[in-house]
Amino acid sequence: MGAAREAEACAAFYGALGIAPTVLSCLRCLRQFAGSTAKRCKEKHLEEALLLTQVLSEGLQALGEAEAQPLLRCVLAFQMEATSSSSCFQKLEQMVTQLAVGKEALLAQEVDTLLAGLALQGEVLSPGDLQSVCMFLEESSLGRQHWRQNLALLLQRLVTTLRWVLQSQHTPGTTWGYLGIKACLQLFQALPKDVGPLVWSATEKSETLQSLLGLLLEVAWGKALNKDTRLLAGTALSMLVNTAPQPQRGASAVLTLFQLPSQGTGELKFGHLAVEVPPVLEPDGLEKLVLNRGLLTCCKTDILSCQLEGFPNKACLLLDVVFPAVCALTKEQKDCHYYCFQACTLWLQRLQESLPAIWHLTETRILALDTQLLQKVIQLLWDNAETPVEGVSEFIHSSFRLLLEIYHLECQHFQDQERSLYQQMLQRVVSMPWQIKAKYVPLCAIVPYMGSQQVLDAYPELPQHLLSCLSTNHLCPAAAEVYKVLVRQQCSEWQDGQQGTEAALAERWALCWLPLLSQALRSPLPILQSNAANHLLAWTLRQLPATQVPLSNHFGGQDTASLRAWVLLLKAQKSVAGALPLRDEALERLCCCLGTHEEGIRLAALGLLCCSPSTNQPLSSTEMQLLREFLPLNLNCDSSSFRQLLQAAVRKALVRLRDSSLAQLRGKAPRGTEPGQGAGQLAQAVGFVEWLLQLSIASLSPGSNYQRKKTALLLLAAVLETCTDTWSPHRKKGQPPRTMAMLLSYARQSGCWDFFSQPNLLALLSCLQDSTNEIRDLASELLVHYFPATFPQPIALALFQLAQNALSSPRVQEAEAGGVLMKTILQKSDSGTMKSLALEAEAALTLPNRGLCFAQHLLHVLQAQYTVAHQDLLRAAATAPMHGAIAALRRCLLQVPEVAVSMQAAELAQSWQELLTRLVTTVRDITSFLLGALQSRQGLGASEQAAAPSFAEMGNAIGSLIMLGKDQGQEEEEGDSVLLSEEHNLILTCCWVTVKEIGLLLGGLAELLLAPALPANSGPLLPLPTLQVATRVFQEILLRCRHWGAVEGCSMGFTKFCAALLNHPDVELQAIPRAVLEQGLEALSGPRSSSITRRAAGFPMLFLCIVSGEAPAQARPLLTCCIQTLLALATTALPQDWDQTLDLPQVCALHVLQTLVRGAGLGSAVLCHATPMMALALRGLGSPCWAMRNAAIQLFSALTSRLLGQPRSHGEGCPAEGLSLHAFLGQHPKLGIVLLRELREATRPMPGGPRLHPALHAILTLLAQLHPGADGPSSPSAPFLGPLLGLAESPIYAVRAMAAKALVPVVPPPQRCGLLLQLAQQLPVAPGWIRSHNAVHGHLLQMRALLASATGTGGLSAEVLRPVALQLEARGWLLTPAQRCPLVRAAYLQVLALLPASFSPGFAQHICDTISAELGSLPPAEPQVGLAVLHQTMAHFMCSSAARLADSEQIAAVCSLLQQPNPDGQLAVLSWVVAGEGGTCKELEKALGLTLLESLQSVLRERRDKEFLRLYLEALLHLYRDPSSWSQEASHKLQGSWAACLEMLLHMVEAECPGPDLLFQALCAASLLLAHTFWDEDGTAVERWCAALEECSRSASSEVLRLAAARSLRTAGAAVVRRSLRAARPSLVPVALRLINVAIHLLQDEEREVRHEASGFASLLRQNPREPLQDGCIFVQDNMGLQNLLQLLLGDFGEHPETFNSLLEHLPILDLRSIVEELEANRAASLYKEDEPNVFAEPAVLAQQLLPILVQLLEKAPASSPLHASALHWLEATGPGVLQELRYCKNCWSQGTASHRGMKALGCPKLHTAVATLLVRAQLVVQVLQVLGEGATAVPGLDCGTQELEQELELVQGLLVQHGLIPVPNQGNAPGELGPPSGTA
Repeated sequence: MGAAREAEACAAFYGALGIAPTVLSCLRCLRQFAGSTAKRCKEKHLEEALLLTQVLSEGLQALGEAEAQPLLRCVLAFQMEATSSSSCFQKLEQMVTQLAVGKEALLAQEVDTLLAGLALQGEVLSPGDLQSVCMFLEESSLGRQHWRQNLALLLQRLVTTLRWVLQSQHTPGTTWGYLGIKACLQLFQALPKDVGPLVWSATEKSETLQSLLGLLLEVAWGKALNKDTRLLAGTALSMLVNTAPQPQRGASAVLTLFQLPSQGTGELKFGHLAVEVPPVLEPDGLEKLVLNRGLLTCCKTDILSCQLEGFPNKACLLLDVVFPAVCALTKEQKDCHYYCFQACTLWLQRLQESLPAIWHLTETRILALDTQLLQKVIQLLWDNAETPVEGVSEFIHSSFRLLLEIYHLECQHFQDQERSLYQQMLQRVVSMPWQIKAKYVPLCAIVPYMGSQQVLDAYPELPQHLLSCLSTNHLCPAAAEVYKVLVRQQCSEWQDGQQGTEAALAERWALCWLPLLSQALRSPLPILQSNAANHLLAWTLRQLPATQVPLSNHFGGQDTASLRAWVLLLKAQKSVAGALPLRDEALERLCCCLGTHEEGIRLAALGLLCCSPSTNQPLSSTEMQLLREFLPLNLNCDSSSFRQLLQAAVRKALVRLRDSSLAQLRGKAPRGTEPGQGAGQLAQAVGFVEWLLQLSIASLSPGSNYQRKKTALLLLAAVLETCTDTWSPHRKKGQPPRTMAMLLSYARQSGCWDFFSQPNLLALLSCLQDSTNEIRDLASELLVHYFPATFPQPIALALFQLAQNALSSPRVQEAEAGGVLMKTILQKSDSGTMKSLALEAEAALTLPNRGLCFAQHLLHVLQAQYTVAHQDLLRAAATAPMHGAIAALRRCLLQVPEVAVSMQAAELAQSWQELLTRLVTTVRDITSFLLGALQSRQGLGASEQAAAPSFAEMGNAIGSLIMLGKDQGQEEEEGDSVLLSEEHNLILTCCWVTVKEIGLLLGGLAELLLAPALPANSGPLLPLPTLQVATRVFQEILLRCRHWGAVEGCSMGFTKFCAALLNHPDVELQAIPRAVLEQGLEALSGPRSSSITRRAAGFPMLFLCIVSGEAPAQARPLLTCCIQTLLALATTALPQDWDQTLDLPQVCALHVLQTLVRGAGLGSAVLCHATPMMALALRGLGSPCWAMRNAAIQLFSALTSRLLGQPRSHGEGCPAEGLSLHAFLGQHPKLGIVLLRELREATRPMPGGPRLHPALHAILTLLAQLHPGADGPSSPSAPFLGPLLGLAESPIYAVRAMAAKALVPVVPPPQRCGLLLQLAQQLPVAPGWIRSHNAVHGHLLQMRALLASATGTGGLSAEVLRPVALQLEARGWLLTPAQRCPLVRAAYLQVLALLPASFSPGFAQHICDTISAELGSLPPAEPQVGLAVLHQTMAHFMCSSAARLADSEQIAAVCSLLQQPNPDGQLAVLSWVVAGEGGTCKELEKALGLTLLESLQSVLRERRDKEFLRLYLEALLHLYRDPSSWSQEASHKLQGSWAACLEMLLHMVEAECPGPDLLFQALCAASLLLAHTFWDEDGTAVERWCAALEECSRSASSEVLRLAAARSLRTAGAAVVRRSLRAARPSLVPVALRLINVAIHLLQDEEREVRHEASGFASLLRQNPREPLQDGCIFVQDNMGLQNLLQLLLGDFGEHPETFNSLLEHLPILDLRSIVEELEANRAASLYKEDEPNVFAEPAVLAQQLLPILVQLLEKAPASSPLHASALHWLEATGPGVLQELRYCKNCWSQGTASHRGMKALGCPKLHTAVATLLVRAQLVVQVLQVLGEGATAVPGLDCGTQELEQELELVQGLLVQHGLIPVPNQGNAPGELGPPSGTA
């Protein structure tokens, strides 16, 4: 409070002086600075104060020192309180310096006085004092001068402080000790000349500094628990070494420090200081790291490189002392990898700096290729290149670059031209798999030294590997860097060689890199497109602008892939070049991109419109018009990422509009503005923002789907964030410009930008009642942050009543909505509003603070609900569940900043403490009551039990509660149901959700109120007894709860609770989690009468929450203790006679360990215990107890995921991305020993024959998930080779198969070919040579695995594999029937399939003949094991061979397989086709398609089995997936069977029940026949097909059937519609209209794939429907497809009377009266709401789209057309009802303005939909009356004319707008309306 008092005194002093106004303004800024919490606000206020001091400085110079002293003293006081922020301290230092111009002596005197108050003799410096010492030493010259003069006193104070901190050790989580060490460090750094003599002079040595040195050594050697403090102590010691007057003396002192760990106790000589050697409490290796890292960080170069006395061979610290220590550190398995490798990088940096001195000292090369030093450095880097510890990889990468740079400098210095290290490293890099990230950084480092061409020649697969990396997120940055380094190097080489102009450089670039970039940009993989565009394309255009020409030429096609690449190229060009012309063809292509179905293309096109290198470049009229067309069609996209990117793009456009408009208003024409266009552009900008605001608000209707509302809220957030002047302190950038008020004033004068109008407020309030958290929270955030501070009182009252009712709803979503409403009301109310709310009487007594008042009220509500529950839990669950009130309390207490501030106010502390104590007591009672009720024991007196109740016990308890709450007879009537009743669900939901909310509330309170930074003015708000009560609540929930959702929610709260306690300075609070952990471990190991882990999921979570709460930056003693105890318990021998119905303590321990390993909060902290846990899991797999084995395999799975990272795929044995076996063993050497021991044990020959090894398969699975490395024969992975090869003889098939997969990472790629040859030679050359079939099979599996891993990118060439192929040819008998085992024959053939190009032609023919003979023969009468596998392998081999060679004979052989009687061969061919493996050979696909068509009739008639028929039809559809695949020859094949096939397929769809999958294929196959073959003359088949589509497209149908309808519609629908428009077949028009109706339904389907297929139908009709279909149609976006269909109906079917009626089917008629009555009835809500069959459909939105189409249909039709008769019939049927509902609306909403019904109606989706469709029907009635004129005057029940109906409609619309039930109609008065697209972008 010192600064505040000084400010008051200063204000009083200057009140009468002339400079008083400026001084007062400056003081106000300083006060605002001190009172702000956000850094941005603090800096803003300081900048304002700094500007004022510049004015004050001149005034103060004219005054005397007495007049200037108060202001100087005041600013210094604020500076003293700002020592925690360096930037703020520096600004205040500037202010003080300016104010003291001419009065420097006065300033020095004030600084001395200020700092002297810190250094009173014998006192301990507080953390704030230490911070002040540090800051004044670092930033203030006067501060340094003061401490120089008072150095002895400061040293004494530092000694006193450090000694006290080390002795007390009461604050392990605070920074007290750290700040003390930091002060020592900065003292040694800032005053070296003053400190030096105290160390190195015998006459001036300081006893105080000697004591300080001893304390620093104690800290470094482990007396301080904090790792960061110890590391800083090492830096301080090194800074003290730097004060040595001669380098040799400093080096001698360092050498003494290095000898200290092995010296033991005694005396240490440091210069002339002598200190006792501190005893190492627990040697952890960190003391070595502390010393080394400190020296490498700041020790002087001349000290590190000077010659050491007493050492042979001219030794120095850097090479002979520090480097061996760094090497030893990197091999230690501690939790300090980051700092160890930081030390490694620092060592290389210091070596580079010291090279001249070391060369001078040693007179020889340091890193010659044969030196041991170089070999050690290289080995160190490669061994740790794949370390997964965060941050280590960056150090390794830097080390590679430094090493090569040092090697290069040495080669230059010693004139070595050979430089073989580069070639060695490149060879190693090339031999590594592409998935390993560690290969790319060394590659980048090598390129500048070897040249680009030499690297590309040695690594020809590099472009393909880079492409693969671009599709893998974690490899993408490394791959992009390789590309940039290579291109940069190429440009440098080409320019040095003077090989042409920039265009020539671009051509050379294209030869090398265009295929890579083209393939990436044209790829359908979004991740590959975006990574290539973001990381490569834009950089390439900046580096080589001329490359845009070859790129543009390459992407000029009309297919989707070309469009995708083209728009990405344009976007990159614009980001580089700025403005980009969009005319003619480019504009047409861009419009096509904006409307395409692919989201990535649409987003790229949107980005092209919105982005600009300059934020004040205005949007052109073309860009704004395209945005107006694009945004309404993309509001309901169901991709979350699309919505986020859409918002980001629109925000960029809004920033451009805002900044360019402000530039116009300031009179500065922004770039891109033509003369005379400024005013028009300004009006267009304001009009566009207004249009976007209205669009967003209109889309927030509850009748809209979730996707539209979420997108609208995001767009509204972008508008409010960009176009209002609301300051956002939490954001670092993006704040509104200072001149924003000017633009707001201009817009409001134009009648626009009324952001906070009543309709907008009501629209957001409707979102607060949404059923999803995302909508509610985002709407609440917008209301709180941007809208005026308080709600209008009527609205606040109605909202409060609505929130009260919502809190009593049993539905979880509604109760949560009530919590959000309560929080929003609290934040948007003032004291006047609070007085008007119906709060509880006791709450009303605390009105001065709104947060306390509200919390009191909610607590009363909760207590009242608890009272009801005590009386009747069933009634409470239905009408007053407690979870809503608890959720509201959680939100109001934890998420409202004003409440948190009020909790810190001293005058409210007691009130808050009392309230929180009552709250904790209440939730304790509720928890005990609910959990007791589920155990048939209620009340607090029930004795607790260790485990949760069983399902049966819970069922009985709930049944008893239901019987108490309702009639006995009724219970008996419902007792026979096998499903849970509504009452059961009510009670369960009430209990579990309430318990979950209690856990979240208590955890959040502890996190908020136990933060160490909080002031402790009047005692803690959560005293120790209250925290102990909360602890028991958590224990009770986690021990007695079985519901995982409740456990998970409670666990989140308990983790926060434990973290707050463990990091609190109070020792008593720290002891609470430790005690709970000890109790849990004791309970785990003790006897019990029931199961814990299986029947109570919360028990293991208890341990996880406690150990996760430990601070990650410190040692984790609780985790270590917990794991060691669990390991000891789990390894205890099992009892002889255990009860298998109970969990053993050993089993429980394994389950808890598994939970700890899977815990995300622990991260890699458990990895240091991985070896004993893995050994335990492997041992447990061999336990005789099933529960033990089950727990062990779960623990093994968890450990594997933690060690290797989460698997990206679920395939067993699938390699993990980017981790080699070599790196794995380097990171976990002890674990490698365990695995190897188990492997050797499994392969050791046994006298009684082979035995089972339960852990073997698990070990093999772990190894199989790794990658091969580039290690040599002496690598740690080499010993694994022998045991794995030996497992080829295992009698267990699964072991042989998995051993083959595990062999792959063990064999380095250079050794792969040699091992393949060795395995091939071991195969028997004749039947008599077989020693073991298992061994033969195992060797073949190993060969297959090695060959499969070598295929693809960077595989072995055919020439290299030729010797292997020769050995296999010599053993060709293995494929013939002479080998009697089909599995061996199949494995042999699979190996041959991987060597297609290495065999001689004769052997290839031998393979084909053998396969033909085998598949052509009838299968044996007796089934043979493995024969089906052999036949399928043979068929797949034939198919692959035919596709590869495109040989007509082989193609014919494959087709003959489909007609032969061998079912295995047929199924194999069909499955091969469906898998899409034949897509590269069109000839084979065509032949197979013709064969399938030829046999279709017989297959449909025979119906061998459903699975075969499904596969047959699926293969047929796959072969003809592209319409261009159909040919005349295909039609000829069906010449005589078309009608029969179609009849059988339609009959299957109509009359049979073949199952959804077969029905899908049958309907699609029928559509294929209809689309490509003969049309039936009478059209019955088409009508039957159309009826089937209508049936399958219903919303109630399954997703598979709806997808079948959509795909069938795309396949044949367009052809039917086109045929109906030709003169020859007008009878098909009704069918065509029905098909379009089906498409309109399907385009609103909730499944994206269904909409995609339906949009394909609309896309095909987008072309001229009267012309033949063209190839290469680009599918349009769903909403655009719907618009196209409506335009098609209007343009081509408008004259048909059925069109009007078919569109009217999409206008739903909802009973408005019954909806309103249901709303007013206020019945008790049921637990579950009935789901809509299609939650994506938006009837109200569709109705708005249909209205203009229907009106245009009426207007276009001639007077006597049948359409008018249809309209009249509709008017007679609908008109009177519409008029009645309009009048009903007028009566309902003309009473009151903000009634409770109005608020409830505001969030009712049914009501909004009913109102919206009613207004559409009313407008249509008006139009029909106008068009029909006198013909409609006699409509019964329509007792008003057109004008009266329009007036009635206008009145009703006004009422509905007033109540927020419809958006404000667009008045069309927004300035700057746009015409068609034109101009430039």
